[in-house]
Amino acid sequence: MYQIDVLIQGFPGKAVCHGGLGWSTVTLLRGHGRTILLDVGAFGVRRELGKQLKAHGVAPEAVTDVVLTHAHYDHAVNFTLFPQATVWIGADELHWAASQPPGFNPLPELYVKELASASRVTRIHGDEEFLPGLRAIDAPGHTPGHMVFHLTANEIPVLFTGDAAKNRAELLSGHVDASGDHAVSEQSLQTIWRHWKQVPGTVLIPGHDLSMRLDENGRPEYIGERRAAIAAWFSESLEQTTLIDLCCAPH
Repeated sequence: MYQIDVLIQGFPGKAVCHGGLGWSTVTLLRGHGRTILLDVGAFGVRRELGKQLKAHGVAPEAVTDVVLTHAHYDHAVNFTLFPQATVWIGADELHWAASQPPGFNPLPELYVKELASASRVTRIHGDEEFLPGLRAIDAPGHTPGHMVFHLTANEIPVLFTGDAAKNRAELLSGHVDASGDHAVSEQSLQTIWRHWKQVPGTVLIPGHDLSMRLDENGRPEYIGERRAAIAAWFSESLEQTTLIDLCCAPH
């Protein structure tokens, strides 16, 4: 059994005028002698990630494994904070990411270069159980080598979908936002649904939303309460802030 804690709650939205928010999910798994982070977030999450790790009694040096769904900056760059960890990433994903020229895209070129050359990085393949009870599933589309991870070591299975299924809207509509190949992404959504329906109660942890399970009618229902807000200095004093609540009423 693994103890599972969502350290950073993903957010299902994007900025209108300032590019991507990059608010992705970061999950801690502990069990079988391992301390695992599944995706590690963007630069902006570093302070909160450190705070959450400390609150859970985990030192950065104690993290044994970093598992990456894909190579985009908001999921991958913070692997450098965990120097003792083996980093796991899809072989096809890393090959693709390392072959891309610098450009206006979400790939962090220098971090990908380090991933491609570091000896502690291990490339994984679809349908491979690379850690106890944790299996990789090919789920391309968002990126060519994107992977979903299926945890079967617990009584209640868990699917970590990364950006193959970023949010509830994508799961329900069968369509995705921000994909390199929308037709392939929709096939990956079907793969996710097949695994989700296999065992009643299976929890799905997406890349940019609250965790979910299927209700008695087979529709995704949220687990937990969304927390997201921005404090802004619109006045003439640092002591006075405007709180902008980014949450909405649950469905």
